[in-house]
Amino acid sequence: MTAGRNIVSLSQNWCTPPKYVRAVREVLCGAIALDPCSNSHSIVRADTEYRLPDHDGLRESWNFPTIYVNPPYGADRERGTTIKHWLRRCALAREQHGSEVLALVPVATNTRHWKDFVFGCADAVTFLYDTRLRFLVDGRDEGKGAPMSCCMVYWGDKVHRFEEVFIAYGAPVDLRALKGRTLGMSRTSEHTLLFPHSQTAHAVKRARRGAR
Repeated sequence: MTAGRNIVSLSQNWCTPPKYVRAVREVLCGAIALDPCSNSHSIVRADTEYRLPDHDGLRESWNFPTIYVNPPYGADRERGTTIKHWLRRCALAREQHGSEVLALVPVATNTRHWKDFVFGCADAVTFLYDTRLRFLVDGRDEGKGAPMSCCMVYWGDKVHRFEEVFIAYGAPVDLRALKGRTLGMSRTSEHTLLFPHSQTAHAVKRARRGAR
């Protein structure tokens, strides 16, 4: 798990701070069934952990009831993957398996992966108050902060519980009203329109085919 835009192979393991692990467990009633991108320094301690090089979390099954994801933020050139592939799997886990999923990711509202797999797809997000979120670097609190704003994205049906827990850490926003609607500025009109929901659905269908 990396923070920043460095290549994964050149980065250290940037692990979730304890306060957010506790908050995730509180939302999920104590049980994290899967951590698909774990490492030897992680304090998440999910029931099932996928760790490179033995288990590539993007190739393994995500058929678990509760999932927590702190994905690599940079590009993995060896495997040809980026954070968009992790967000795609989060959305697919919810759609295909009914999984409850939380992901700690950078705020990047202008990106394709946010438009496809967060807006109109996730159920809620909390924009975290941390000025510079302090990850554990190789398991140690070195006092370094992430160079970007971060948030916790939620796919699931317990939005009220998510909001109650994460309001202590930031500004929770219910995204459910965006489902079935379109977002953004139409390229062919001067009027502000919402992107067709079918566009998001199409993106998820493409993701499903790619995950097979």
